[in-house]
Amino acid sequence: MQGQETEMEPFSPAFQANPYPFYEQIRATDPIYQVTLPHGGRAWWITGYADSEAALKDSRLTKNPQVSLPPDLVEKYGSGLLEFFELITSHMLYTDPPSHTRLRTLIGKAFTPALIEQWRERVQVYADELLDAVQDQGEMELITDFASPIPMMVISEMLGIPTRDQEQFRDWTTMLVGNTADLRTLLPLLPQAQAFVDYLYALIGQRRLQPQTDDLVSKLVQAEAEGEKLSERELISMIFLLIIAGYETTVNLISNGLLSLLQHPEQLALLKSDPSLLKPAIEELLRYNGPGFAATNRWANEDFELGGKLIRRGELVVVVLASANRDEQQFSHANELDITRRENRHLAFGKGIHYCIGAPLARLEGQIALGTLLRRFPNIQLDGDAQALRWRSGVLIHGLEALPVRF
Repeated sequence: MQGQETEMEPFSPAFQANPYPFYEQIRATDPIYQVTLPHGGRAWWITGYADSEAALKDSRLTKNPQVSLPPDLVEKYGSGLLEFFELITSHMLYTDPPSHTRLRTLIGKAFTPALIEQWRERVQVYADELLDAVQDQGEMELITDFASPIPMMVISEMLGIPTRDQEQFRDWTTMLVGNTADLRTLLPLLPQAQAFVDYLYALIGQRRLQPQTDDLVSKLVQAEAEGEKLSERELISMIFLLIIAGYETTVNLISNGLLSLLQHPEQLALLKSDPSLLKPAIEELLRYNGPGFAATNRWANEDFELGGKLIRRGELVVVVLASANRDEQQFSHANELDITRRENRHLAFGKGIHYCIGAPLARLEGQIALGTLLRRFPNIQLDGDAQALRWRSGVLIHGLEALPVRF
């Protein structure tokens, strides 16, 4: 298997174009698999559905990233590195109970399913405006022209980012989302990251003085649970979490989802003929070719055995959602796209207490984006060869660099 790993070069764009045969192989032969990360470190991959579902709820795996800071970097950069790392990871994805429980309760007051549903009309307006802009061209690059602007417009408006700042805001968030999985890749970007943090501090200060009635930053500033509020550091980190939850996942859901439909014309025709299948179609697209390869990092907080492998305290454990969602033990005909699939308990948004808080928003945006696209451009097709499409490299995110289409 080690030779296979080298040959496949996990995390490379070529691997990410179609990792599923490799996942199928290691699920059968070595389901708790140790892989070499891009920076040379090691991680345990959990690839089967049952093990993945259990790991997502296992208290022996901590979300606290402090145990993962490379000692050489801490020694080199000192307290400044620790302070910045804590700043961008002081949110729910990187905390355990009881801190996680407190943060989830606080954000829950400002990010409820009812609040998300109120955005349906606005998301529809954004989708139509974007398609109006390209309709006469007969072609577009889907990610730049459609899949990326929708969630960025929504999360920017939800947070209360002024229109004049949204382009810069998008550049900052794209940079951070793409590099926080590995601290080493983030270090050269610290000046830009600090500029982003400074901007958020200023925005929070404005909302403290002049709270708005309907933006999330104001709601987060005012949110209380049992007499507690979010600290300044927690506010910054929580905004970053909402960007991840509200932007990156949706971009890849829309673009990966459309590509999967275009590559399965019979499923595409079925969906166009019966729009009532849109909701189950979104769930199947999340399972079949979802927006993320893996859940966010976990570390063993004690020695324990899993699948015959000894996991040592402090070792990195990665739940490979993309593999679990193709596990034949859980899903019949797991490698087939079936938008009528009924039993679809996929793990695309995780499981347990760390279940993605942005899942309702991603589902809403995905349904409206793909539904509107197919209704308005029923003859949409890929513009070029699917084999020429390039996938982004990375550890967690599964997404295309570009998706040219014509209609």
